[in-house]
Amino acid sequence: MGHSTSKSEVLFELACKVIPGGVNSPVRSFKAVGGKPVYIKKAIGPYMFDEDQNKYIDYIASFGPLIFGHSNQKIIDGAFAAMKDGTTFGACHKNEVKLAQLISQTIPSMEMLRLTNSGTEATMSCIRLARGFTKRDKIIKFEGCYHGHADYLLVKAGSGLSTFGSPSSPGVPDEFVKNTLVARFNDIDSVEEIFKKNANSVAAIILEPVPANMGLVLPDEKFLNKLIDLAHSNKALVIFDEVVSGYRLSLGGAQKVFNVRPDMTCIGKIIGGGFPVGAFGGKKEIMSMLSPTGPVYQAGTLSGNPVAVAAGIITIELLIESNPKIYIDLEKKARYIKEGFESEKINFININQFGSMLTFFFTKKQSIRNYSDVLSCDTNLYGKFFSSLLSSGVMLPPSQFETMFVSTAHSYEDLDYTIAKSIESAKKIGSK
Repeated sequence: MGHSTSKSEVLFELACKVIPGGVNSPVRSFKAVGGKPVYIKKAIGPYMFDEDQNKYIDYIASFGPLIFGHSNQKIIDGAFAAMKDGTTFGACHKNEVKLAQLISQTIPSMEMLRLTNSGTEATMSCIRLARGFTKRDKIIKFEGCYHGHADYLLVKAGSGLSTFGSPSSPGVPDEFVKNTLVARFNDIDSVEEIFKKNANSVAAIILEPVPANMGLVLPDEKFLNKLIDLAHSNKALVIFDEVVSGYRLSLGGAQKVFNVRPDMTCIGKIIGGGFPVGAFGGKKEIMSMLSPTGPVYQAGTLSGNPVAVAAGIITIELLIESNPKIYIDLEKKARYIKEGFESEKINFININQFGSMLTFFFTKKQSIRNYSDVLSCDTNLYGKFFSSLLSSGVMLPPSQFETMFVSTAHSYEDLDYTIAKSIESAKKIGSK
């Protein structure tokens, strides 16, 4: 029986009539890979099943949160138990304190923290707080690092190293991004140049310490250390956006792996166990500036939602129980895919892998270090690769600029199948 997606196609046609583009988040449209989305009916462990009863080995993992795979029974039971007592209170409850304590204990840089409903809310609030604390307006971000869809974060680089950025989306006025400066990842000189031309006006640098939103890119040795030193010498704060890498790379996130300490950290995804959640935190003296103890306003009706918090507590407790073995095992699985595929020496694909994350880059470049390198990759070939694997029952992220995630639920049988089909698909598209 062939790979039919007729039911998904009908649903997509209906969706396009009532939802812009038929999707509630652009990457789900499969537009970047030249296809149409499949509609998922259920998901268990490492597998997703669509409306046409096709089974997929899933490496999207809801773009990172599902470190234990889909429908983990302990997490589901915890969420159900919480739900029986109420789905939302709009009031304080015991478990939000417990989750905050767990996060602060495992990520020491987050001396105090506040819960939000998403990673976007976390980064937006964190930047507002950084500006309020420093009494400065400008921020530095890096090309290719995604920090949510707040207006002033939807920025592309200008023509020079230290020029003002320009909006990367219609609907974002130029004046909204005039205080957002764009540097090149892994290029400390570009950051230094920005500071020189904007003396005493930069509130903070925000970055993904391990970028995962241009595909997976790794920081050069000591880049993070140099960045923190440079920021602090200019009296600017450093914000780590660990919405993806937090609890994914280690119990203490990327900052623990690289032994660095930012002033503030944003997290999300894994800390909700599959439910919408975010958090931001940092030094007590900074966080104390937040209302109601300080003048910087931030709020959220559903922040600290009891169901999401319950799922998050169980997730972090499970990670604590199995640490560090769980991270050793996850890294071993991701490296197994990388090494298994690379054994065939296919010269137009370069794989970046770190911890349980990896990306297939369609390029002959020996290294992918920044956004310019990523943009040089062949997205058309990636689309063909994606489609070939999809028809074989392997679900990769539907964009060259996203990252694959391995979970504890993936078996080595799953990995072997993935490697075999990846090699087969690569050879097929490479011969055309």
